[in-house]
Amino acid sequence: MRSTTLLVTVGLGLAALAAVRAVPADAARLGRSVWDGVYTDAQAKRGGQVYGAHCRNWHGDPLQGDGSASALRGPTFTADFNGVTLAELVDRTRRTMPDDNPGTMSRQQIADVVAYVLSVNKFPAGEVELPTQAEALTQIMFLATKPTDSIRGPTRRMP
Repeated sequence: MRSTTLLVTVGLGLAALAAVRAVPADAARLGRSVWDGVYTDAQAKRGGQVYGAHCRNWHGDPLQGDGSASALRGPTFTADFNGVTLAELVDRTRRTMPDDNPGTMSRQQIADVVAYVLSVNKFPAGEVELPTQAEALTQIMFLATKPTDSIRGPTRRMP
């Protein structure tokens, strides 16, 4: 009986680990992450206004989802996008949102909404707005948890 319980417990633990998207060990060294202040407070504020006009009807307020649309905050949201570049997140949003009229939001509106979503999820703001260009967004990784300095590697200091 004990061995069956142990096997079930181990099996459930392995299943839970498999469900979380693995992030490459050197992902944080490849570029910046959402923990590096990749949007501004002003951009997040604009994004909140765009969210209210285009997204609130589906994702609810405060971004908890409504049953048919997924939540845009909390551990399920961050786990779903862990290890994805912001280019992928922005592209998915561009192709599928808003639900009633996909592809109608501008790249700036989408970047602003992503900034708002990052702010609601307590990722830090910075001094430079989140870019709209896919090339720049591919350099920013969505990481659910803040990387430690030992994972990120040495910090370069500017002269």
